Amino acid sequence: MKKVLTTCPYCGTGCMFYLVVDDDGTLVGVEPSNEHVVAKGQLCVKGWNAYHFVNHPDRLTQPMIRRNGKMEPASWDEALNLVVSKFKETQAKHGNDSVAFFSSAKTTNEENYLMMKLARAVFKTNNVDHCARLCHSSTVLGLAATFGSGAMTNSISCMEQADCILVTGSNTTEQHPLIGSRIIENVTNNGAKLIVADNRKIRLARLADIHVRWKNGTDVAFLNGIMNVIISEGLEDKEFIKTRTENYEELKKIIADYPPERAAEICGITPKEIVDVARMFAAADKAMIVYSMGITQHTHGVDNVKSCANLAMLTGNIGLPGTGVNPLRGQNNVQGACDMGALNGVFSGYQKVVDPTTREKFEKAWSVENLPAEPGLTITTAIDAAAEGKLKALYIMGENPMMSDPDQNHVREAMEKLEFIVVQDIFPTPTSEYADVILPAASYAEKNGTFTSTERRVQPVRKAIEPVGQSRTDWEILCDVAQRAGYDGMKYNSASEIMDEVATVTPIYGGVSYERIDQVGLQWPCLDKDHPGTPVLHSGKFARGLGMFSPAAYLPSKELPDEQYPFVLSTGRCYFHFHTGTMTRRSQMLDREERFPYVEISIEDAKELGIYDRAWIYVATRRGEVKVMAHVTDVAKKGVLFMPFHFEEGPANLLTINALDPIAKIPEYKVCAAKIRSAE
Repeated sequence: MKKVLTTCPYCGTGCMFYLVVDDDGTLVGVEPSNEHVVAKGQLCVKGWNAYHFVNHPDRLTQPMIRRNGKMEPASWDEALNLVVSKFKETQAKHGNDSVAFFSSAKTTNEENYLMMKLARAVFKTNNVDHCARLCHSSTVLGLAATFGSGAMTNSISCMEQADCILVTGSNTTEQHPLIGSRIIENVTNNGAKLIVADNRKIRLARLADIHVRWKNGTDVAFLNGIMNVIISEGLEDKEFIKTRTENYEELKKIIADYPPERAAEICGITPKEIVDVARMFAAADKAMIVYSMGITQHTHGVDNVKSCANLAMLTGNIGLPGTGVNPLRGQNNVQGACDMGALNGVFSGYQKVVDPTTREKFEKAWSVENLPAEPGLTITTAIDAAAEGKLKALYIMGENPMMSDPDQNHVREAMEKLEFIVVQDIFPTPTSEYADVILPAASYAEKNGTFTSTERRVQPVRKAIEPVGQSRTDWEILCDVAQRAGYDGMKYNSASEIMDEVATVTPIYGGVSYERIDQVGLQWPCLDKDHPGTPVLHSGKFARGLGMFSPAAYLPSKELPDEQYPFVLSTGRCYFHFHTGTMTRRSQMLDREERFPYVEISIEDAKELGIYDRAWIYVATRRGEVKVMAHVTDVAKKGVLFMPFHFEEGPANLLTINALDPIAKIPEYKVCAAKIRSAE
């Protein structure tokens, strides 16, 4: 048996494990790494099963081209020449911005860097984005505005050092299990205080000192109410505010409008709960905020993130171990894809495309001229543009918008109107059904590269087996496309050469190399080859200099319950599955545990409507109707439904609303109006 140390392809925790390969070169198992700083010899259920899907018979193994309405096998030459000619023809007819590129949080840093380089240097468009737009774009923008850097401020190890942890909008034990276990260990072994703000009775809530079950979408009012109590009772960190921040008077002015009585009324909780949370958080020597997509996926997601940052600065809980604002990234490399510039308005390292000096730097590094200067389309606005007939061609690498994007009827309309679609993936998906060309990609077990975890840790991905069939690594495919398009600046002998280029143009990755990340990785900023990496951001000084208090007023969600649609519908993930189910539903052990699409409904609502556990019901919104199984549970709050979005046969995102945060352009997955009826 051969064992190859690599990084898990699931959530953003960044556990490393060994892929086990037999003498025939077949992937047969997984073993945890006892030495790894995050895994510490442990894995979650998805990690233990992270090898099953690689050998699944559904794997794409050869290029395909649509001929006369049917997908047929093709050679690589034929497929790639068609991709290049169609994109060139489209741009010649409709302009450079008539095409767009969707990169992927499931692929490596090197591949995300090359996708944004392909879009900008070769096809001269900033229409490049990836699924961070659907999960943490509000984090990137909100924390960049307040702190100067849009990333998790602390390390996962800091979870063990906090005296108080506020978890809001994160079902941590299910979505980031090994981070959840750190929180549990701190609470049970060290007596740390735990505050959970979530209307579902998640597992962490059962350990919490305070569990606040506010209404979905009232986060700003809740956080403003906490800060009102802290300021009115003199619990703020006056020295930190004076020396490390600016715009405090403006914060006080807005916060004054949210006494606990008013905030509680908006949130559907009691004033005492807000007061108790405020006093517990402010009293802690080291207090930490942990959040995920329950905070970000709203039409006011940026405001939610800024409010978390405001609370941390108000109490001086930033820049030290055991403190900070810590967004947990949902996918294995969503942090890295952002870092690599797979976003519509920035190059790698968050260097803005509108800055002429930055463009000049990349033009010189890439040996090109006239890089586009205006931010391009996001994933969400690209779908809108396609539906309107403005976007003509789309290159999709490792994304599945027909499952992951809101209001699937709208996405379907967009896909049908596009003149040319390329899908590059490891499996057929609902999105690939619309493709004109399908390019088979290698899985994480079949290539070298790096992922960057939620704690900004850049770690190695190592090839354990040969790619199946004719599949190729994403980076090799992208380089081939670039060369066929007439660009010679994307020729590399290895993935490590790509990272070497990344380091030369990306200051926060300046000291990252394959030699230095061999075992446990490096946390950026890592500015040069002698820099040790940065476990805690903003120590002594914020990335922007002074921290900027950015107060926000409460704004209601776009679609609230009414007489016709009396429930709030929220979507998310479950323990056994990941994202659109492409990998986990092809893992026998995981699919066995959660086989059917379902909706959580409270015991009270089920009793009133005569619905029993595991009964089939219809959930409907103004966008459509889906048949799912009822999970009657005390996890759900009365009046609120929760659906995971992993199931193609019961797609939650057929129901969600295509309403966007005006700044981050992130959809409101967590609140829309719904109704239910029996299917039996």
